[in-house]
Amino acid sequence: MEPAAPGSAAPPLVLVHGLWDSPQLFRQLVESLNGRRDPLLMPHLLHRLGATPILELAETLGQAIEAAFGAEQPVDLLGFSMGGVIARSWIQLLGGASRTRRFISVGSPQQGTLTAQLCPTWLMAGIADLKLGSPLMRRLGDDPSALAGIDCRSYYCVTDHMVVPGRSARLPVGKAYPLPIWNHRNLVRGESAVMILTRALLEP
Repeated sequence: MEPAAPGSAAPPLVLVHGLWDSPQLFRQLVESLNGRRDPLLMPHLLHRLGATPILELAETLGQAIEAAFGAEQPVDLLGFSMGGVIARSWIQLLGGASRTRRFISVGSPQQGTLTAQLCPTWLMAGIADLKLGSPLMRRLGDDPSALAGIDCRSYYCVTDHMVVPGRSARLPVGKAYPLPIWNHRNLVRGESAVMILTRALLEP
């Protein structure tokens, strides 16, 4: 499929970083896009080392989107790692589905991850939300119907050391694509991954 030309009708793009990250994480991807997906929003979410609950971060994301683009402007979202779960929570639980055209989840524990299992909720509520079978995971999984009208895509690596097992990074709807990457962080920084994600973000 040919990439969208500059000035096309693509909506604003929102990039959502993960835990222990900042918007700087997307530097290679933004450079690869080279202005072809402007306007672009990369909110800096304060995870507090995993203490902030994901729904609270999703509310902050929604507020940032509304402040930047108003209450109705459609958007595309790409979420990396915990950022993908934050974006999904905004879409499914906070009304974001009504204005989301495309949702790309990259290395996000959409079905939970074993690496979060030992994190106490009282200390690291955000990380604990990513446990297999956590209340948030059950809530998202019980009714994914809000995703049905959205172009959803999941990108993951089988050997991911943060999302375990790697297949749990797949959304319940849409297509899933393994990336030729061998570690978590390079899912949005590795050259081959950036090329694949850029192509996906430039599709009309």
